[in-house]
Amino acid sequence: MTHIYAVYSAGGFGREIMPALQANYRANDVEFVFVDDNIQDEQVNGVAVLTYERFTAMSAESKKIVIAVADSKIREKLADKCEKDGIQFINLIANNAIAYEQAEVQEGLVLFVYALLTVNVKVGKHCHISAYSYIGHDCTIGDFVTFAPRVSCNGNVVIEDHAYIGTGAIIKQGTAEKPVVIGRGAVIGMGAVVTKSVPAGVTVVGNPARIFEPKAS
Repeated sequence: MTHIYAVYSAGGFGREIMPALQANYRANDVEFVFVDDNIQDEQVNGVAVLTYERFTAMSAESKKIVIAVADSKIREKLADKCEKDGIQFINLIANNAIAYEQAEVQEGLVLFVYALLTVNVKVGKHCHISAYSYIGHDCTIGDFVTFAPRVSCNGNVVIEDHAYIGTGAIIKQGTAEKPVVIGRGAVIGMGAVVTKSVPAGVTVVGNPARIFEPKAS
């Protein structure tokens, strides 16, 4: 009987990571599919697109999925739905990404091409670590965190749940006694240089990063 490996979302990030999934798990008894209720095409890039209902109804020896939805709150809702339906989660680590043995990761991780987790790093559930991103020693990353490409997160940093770190951002190293903390749901703008802790729920931009305050219209 077939083993089914799925990417939840045939959007941009889903299409990017599908080749990495295929490279990791290709075998004669494996079928790859996208799961997406919002795309009407039968195939995307030669891979079948199924609704979630069709996916769960399929007969298979096993069904595993990685969630490629960018919005972390939606990602969490989809993860809860899959878990309730008994769908297993994949940790997708690209063949040319590196996670040291001392790194601890939870289910649903995407560690994309040329990304690096170094020593004594902890990464929570359903995190996206995009291409060329780096997480240094003794960092703790919460659940549903997103790293856009080329993020440099130096040692002794704590990033709380649902934070978003923009492309090319740099987070200064903290210390064991006083880590740099990026609060829950905070957004670090692309190219920002973060030199101190960031409160929960705010957006910071610039070098050095400061809280973004949109001008009144």
